[in-house]
Amino acid sequence: MARKCFFSFHYKPDSWRASTIRSIGAIEGNQPALDNDWEKVTEGGDGEIQKWIDSQMKGRTCTIVLIGSNTAKRKWIDYEIKKAWSNKMGVLGIYVHGIKDSGEKTSSQGADPFAHFTLGDDKKELSSIVQIYNPIGTDSKARYNYISENIDSWIEKAIETRNKY
Repeated sequence: MARKCFFSFHYKPDSWRASTIRSIGAIEGNQPALDNDWEKVTEGGDGEIQKWIDSQMKGRTCTIVLIGSNTAKRKWIDYEIKKAWSNKMGVLGIYVHGIKDSGEKTSSQGADPFAHFTLGDDKKELSSIVQIYNPIGTDSKARYNYISENIDSWIEKAIETRNKY
């Protein structure tokens, strides 16, 4: 069964990688913002960006954070992680540094974007709950195939995990 997922990623450097991952048939993702659309949203300021994110997350069961070299601690990625968790959505991360961009280049692995979040009075680290996957393979195609073969089970596991908290 295809799930409806929200994709969180650092737009400029990782939009091509995100588009590649979104093309996997196991997921029914939100429509990507085209460059011109995204520029209009960002011109509206923080309020418009937040409204756009909120509207894109409606009806989704899982948020997939595509982790590039500079994804961690970005303002809107943090907002999306917090919003997804508070909306009781499944949350997972996938490192995308090994997937080629439009220039046929890969990048360095980024930091864990969940590491600076804590939950509840006991301050449990979100990074101890949310699973991050680092696709294996010797090249971009092999890593894409690994994601494609496993993403549906990762999504189901993220939803199951979130239902425990």
